[in-house]
Amino acid sequence: MDFDLLIIGSGPGGYVAAIRGAQLGLKVAIIEKEALGGVCLNWGCIPTKSFLRSAEVLKLIKASEKYGIKSEVGNIDISEVVKRSRSIAKRLSSGVEYLLKKNKVEIFIGEASFKSSKSIQIKSRNSSIKEIASKNICIATGGRPRIISGVPNSSNIWFYKEALQVDKIPRRLLVVGSGAIGVEFASFFSQMGSDVSLLEAKPNILPNEDLEISNFVEKQFLNRGMKVFKNHSLESLKEKEGVVEAELKSKDRTLNFEFEKVILAVGIVGNIENLNLEGININCSNGSIVVDEYCKTNVDNIYAIGDVASPPWLAHKASHEGISVAEQVAGLNVHSIKKDRIPSCTYCDPEVASIGLTEKEAIEKGLEFKVGLFPFSANGKALAMGYENGFIKTIIQKDTGEFLGVHMVGMGVTELIHNYALAKEAEIIQENIENTIFPHPTLSEAIHESVLKASDKEIHI
Repeated sequence: MDFDLLIIGSGPGGYVAAIRGAQLGLKVAIIEKEALGGVCLNWGCIPTKSFLRSAEVLKLIKASEKYGIKSEVGNIDISEVVKRSRSIAKRLSSGVEYLLKKNKVEIFIGEASFKSSKSIQIKSRNSSIKEIASKNICIATGGRPRIISGVPNSSNIWFYKEALQVDKIPRRLLVVGSGAIGVEFASFFSQMGSDVSLLEAKPNILPNEDLEISNFVEKQFLNRGMKVFKNHSLESLKEKEGVVEAELKSKDRTLNFEFEKVILAVGIVGNIENLNLEGININCSNGSIVVDEYCKTNVDNIYAIGDVASPPWLAHKASHEGISVAEQVAGLNVHSIKKDRIPSCTYCDPEVASIGLTEKEAIEKGLEFKVGLFPFSANGKALAMGYENGFIKTIIQKDTGEFLGVHMVGMGVTELIHNYALAKEAEIIQENIENTIFPHPTLSEAIHESVLKASDKEIHI
């Protein structure tokens, strides 16, 4: 065999699996058909955070008098916003290439397809064909935006790639879908001056989040002037004389609007086509590869990780799975992937972070629990920074003190949620957090107060 481990795809799951495998002494190769780093690094997680940082800076400048600094907001140069975003992505992609080469991972550029369960055919950009073999193969081909049937092919209708290469801020923008991608773009363009409408077919925006979080974010969006249409489906999009006509429909009404641009963000589908998975009888379901809690497919030596395998569609999940696969191939004992211990982060304004069960899910499971909610408006560091909008909500099992779920909203919460991920992994309970000394003044004190509040021990509210 040519390799011990062959990885198809170099996103945050694939390249991490390759590096870990090489560290463990495996002979490793990776195949990538586009840019090293995958969608997350080149067109997803990192570029969007660069955009959102620009929006945050603009917001701070507009509010500078609040901090005792008088300044004038200059013109927004969207080309420089895009340029900064692309340069960061390019730098990180080059960094991935450096790390792979440093760890002696062999890199193949081209499109992969299975010849057998232990051999892969690679078609390069010049159409030449190469075949390589490996004892173990990990599919890490990622995902792509879900397509809505009947939508015309138009330069005025964007997915995330087009939205990240914008040449001007649209006057009127429709964002279809209010998951993480949708609300992040809605938040950015609203801050940049677009008249934004957000469309969601379900009863709440951010439908996977706790209801109190969803309602809070919606209120912040509405206060900013954004329009939110819940329980509305997209019936049609038609382009006419340079504008996009959108028909939105609910149970009791039909609405028609015109927009300059539309962003479609209605979910992810795995990149399983052209791999010849049917040729080796890999089980797939609903556009994803079926795997167990160890990322194993139904074929013994083949694994699948990240967006191509199953939700949640999160880069850190893919990276963790990649490490697990590499260690299994190297013969190490690993823990199974526990999805209730995977934190989720959404980087809109205000930020959202969560882990574990929502309050609704805890009720549906018939669990006895208590809730502690602490607002950032009662946190000294948050007030000093102007971050007083938001709260931390902690759901704790009554009899054991186990953390069932934690839900945060506000600036900086994506940097706090890991505390609860660690708590769940280490099986830390309420009493341990109550007895922990938190530094003052910090946003993290809200974690302490939220846990105290669940037992009516809170100090600052």
